[in-house]
Amino acid sequence: MKVVSFMYDVVALGEFLIDFTPSGKSGNGNNLYEQNPGGGTANVLAALAKLGKKTAFIGKVGRDQFGFFLKDVLINLNIDAKGLVFSDDVNTTLAFVHLDETGDRSFSFYRNPGADMMLREDEVDCDLIKNSKVFHFSSISMTHEPARSATLKALDTARKNNLIISYDPNLRPPLWDNLELAKEMMLKGLEYADILKISEEELYFLTGISDLSEGSAYIRDKYGVKLIFVTLGPKGCFYRKGEYTGHQPALDVKVVDTTGAGDSFLGSVLYQVIEKDMDIELLTASDIDKIVSFANTVAGISTMKKGAMPSYPALKEVEEFVKARKLD
Repeated sequence: MKVVSFMYDVVALGEFLIDFTPSGKSGNGNNLYEQNPGGGTANVLAALAKLGKKTAFIGKVGRDQFGFFLKDVLINLNIDAKGLVFSDDVNTTLAFVHLDETGDRSFSFYRNPGADMMLREDEVDCDLIKNSKVFHFSSISMTHEPARSATLKALDTARKNNLIISYDPNLRPPLWDNLELAKEMMLKGLEYADILKISEEELYFLTGISDLSEGSAYIRDKYGVKLIFVTLGPKGCFYRKGEYTGHQPALDVKVVDTTGAGDSFLGSVLYQVIEKDMDIELLTASDIDKIVSFANTVAGISTMKKGAMPSYPALKEVEEFVKARKLD
């Protein structure tokens, strides 16, 4: 029997940008913002890297101070940055995060265009993908060309090389020219997905079904997605594998900032899937429950601090939190 050796646990392609997160008030009462690394696909890799997994990123930033900062972030997290491309023509994408009184967030994007949109097919390092166990992407890299075609090329490479494919539809209406195109491209992504992390709102947007069991069953039946996780914010997570469904509440913590919590959840799911080192089809109901419990814990911890990547816990921190809370 041939033993396959992989250089990476997870390779992701997509957006990498600057999140300007609220950081108090100035002496004059004006909002202050702190520069933080962000972008859903990069966040997922950061969560995995904090948990000790080997990862690599494919994407594009501007050849500006923000882009150089983001490359350093990858390096400092031990995320392989050889797939990061610099644009001489377009600046790094920026997002300003707005938090309400509960810590929930909304975004204002400066991306018209942004460098992440401009990744070309010929700039995708397919060797990174071929040497990985899992490939992760989101719909954000499919909002515009040429990144849309670059994403589809990467997906075809992942499929041909039998990778597990992870997908986050991640609907951000301001980033699309129209919602009809958004739905078309987001549904296209489902054609490739083995593992899906989707919000309650996104599930309804794509299926027109508000019932979580019915909506997730529709996606399973039509697209063959093996694992489906419907994140419900403070209500926790609904999940499905085949006929098995479950729900777990969110962790009871003092929420400071929910930015990137869903990404840490998905990164933690992928961590557990990789740790189990078995075909997804063979995962038991007990396995799925434990995966969600771990992911809920990591996501909950991340909401207790500001920002996305800076808030993600290392594995030791998760273990100490579980022990202190007597969650196991």
